[in-house]
Amino acid sequence: MGRVSDAKERLMESVLELIWTGSYGTTTIDQICEKAGVKKGSFYYFFESKADLAAAAFDGAWEAGRTKLDGIFSATVPPLARLRKYCDYAYQFQSEIKAKYGRVLGCPQVSMGCEVCTQEDVLQQKVKQMLESKRKYIETAVRDAYAAGQIEAPDAEAKSRMIMAYYEGLLTQARIQNDAEGLRDSYLGVYAMLGVKVYPVTASEEEAEAKVN
Repeated sequence: MGRVSDAKERLMESVLELIWTGSYGTTTIDQICEKAGVKKGSFYYFFESKADLAAAAFDGAWEAGRTKLDGIFSATVPPLARLRKYCDYAYQFQSEIKAKYGRVLGCPQVSMGCEVCTQEDVLQQKVKQMLESKRKYIETAVRDAYAAGQIEAPDAEAKSRMIMAYYEGLLTQARIQNDAEGLRDSYLGVYAMLGVKVYPVTASEEEAEAKVN
């Protein structure tokens, strides 16, 4: 009964992996069912289509990933340390992904969004919502840094959009080049956009970052 009861979750996990390591267009329902160990009839019991499954799977993955983002962007962490931690996490995570799959896979939302934006309106909107939610974390960190007098960025929303474009661009390049090294010390680019001079990490910042790990 355990295999039956978790069929929906296995379908969601399988479609995420197949899309991220391959593409949305080339992933078939038969492949998803085979990877999940689920019969095709069971697939249609839970989902109306591949798009329906993908939307649900990305929703589930996003909710799970928010726990990590909540930790990185915790208000107890200094604002600039939050941004650095976010960048450091990208390098660490993509390095782990390459070790597991043999490829740097970049951002799953952007990878799928680029592919489906002219084909699947529901998925396009889903991707836009998730990316906007991620951007809001960055905006809050920028706003807090400005309020603390650490940067000159009265328009936190505009700055966060610049940082998001830079961050996602690096992830896309890392996927194309299959090389995560371009993500190492990417926080320096973020700091440059905010006019922050690089300085030695203080003990208080090290303690704050240690709380996140």
